[in-house]
Amino acid sequence: MQPVMSRLLRMKNVPVYIDLAFCLIVLPLLVMIFPIERWLHHFRWYVISYGIWLYALYILNRAVTVPALFRGTGQRTVGFLIILLSLAVTYGFSVVYLYTPKPNFYDMDVARILPLFPQHEQAVWSLYMVVEAFSFAVGLVIQAEEQTERRRQVELERDRAEIALYRAQIKPHFLFNTLNTIYGLLLTHNTKAVEALEEFISMMRYVYTTSRSELVPLSDEADYIRQYVGLQTLRLNGMTDVDLTFDIGNENLMVPPMLLVTFVENCFKHGVSPVDHSSIRISLAEKDGRMTFTTANHIFEAPHASGRGIGVENCRKRLSLLYPGEHTLHMGRDGNEFNVKLIINSLNK
Repeated sequence: MQPVMSRLLRMKNVPVYIDLAFCLIVLPLLVMIFPIERWLHHFRWYVISYGIWLYALYILNRAVTVPALFRGTGQRTVGFLIILLSLAVTYGFSVVYLYTPKPNFYDMDVARILPLFPQHEQAVWSLYMVVEAFSFAVGLVIQAEEQTERRRQVELERDRAEIALYRAQIKPHFLFNTLNTIYGLLLTHNTKAVEALEEFISMMRYVYTTSRSELVPLSDEADYIRQYVGLQTLRLNGMTDVDLTFDIGNENLMVPPMLLVTFVENCFKHGVSPVDHSSIRISLAEKDGRMTFTTANHIFEAPHASGRGIGVENCRKRLSLLYPGEHTLHMGRDGNEFNVKLIINSLNK
């Protein structure tokens, strides 16, 4: 979101700089090509009036004419009418009688015919065409950029809606798994059931506190994973070793909430056996904005089961929307283990 806003701010400033450069530098230099000093001395009112018209024409084209041409049929009609009106006004300036050029019929080629038109008339149409061309060129470029930004905004809103949907789907999935764990502890009259319930309440508080947040501090997400692992280990019977490692350089970096817990869930769902010894390894590391998250667990079910759940698929889609081209996710079997490795190259973006 932040890069998009930065582009919009830059885009809003660039047209202002272009307009100032044209009005304060380019147009005055073009006017100086013609004998403006002599005209100011003899036809001051004419020069000032036409100068005001040129600036008004530039502003009118940039603010009204070009934007109107990009809108509906009615707006486009207004744009064409303004163009016709500008031609009429300019023609009015060009036919104002100031002086008659001295004819020279020595040679009737183009070079000799052109001076038959008053120099002020040549200046009027030359400056008009320059202002029209420049204002339309700048206006068209800005309008094209604005349309591109609008499309980006539409795509961004669509992506945000999809991400919200995926997160909404993950919550009941997580809720069901956790409640099932607590239910099992209660059925067996485990003394840790109350502790598990307290952990569950704390985790629910985090889930609903971050429900409207696009990003949360990495430290908060790490604490949430730690609580989840603590809750799950309460139901283990000593046959499973859990190794949880955090190595976070900058805990204030922001990550999407509830992004990693699905992979942790699968470790306990598919990597735990009541009769066979197993181990679960979970690691979260961050250095210079690059996050690496890995999990490894023994396989007690079909290896494809870990990669086809709704939680994993939603995480894949969230990652593709949030970090396009900036992440890698590898999942697969390595001997008797199922491994997951997620790398996000830059959490600063």
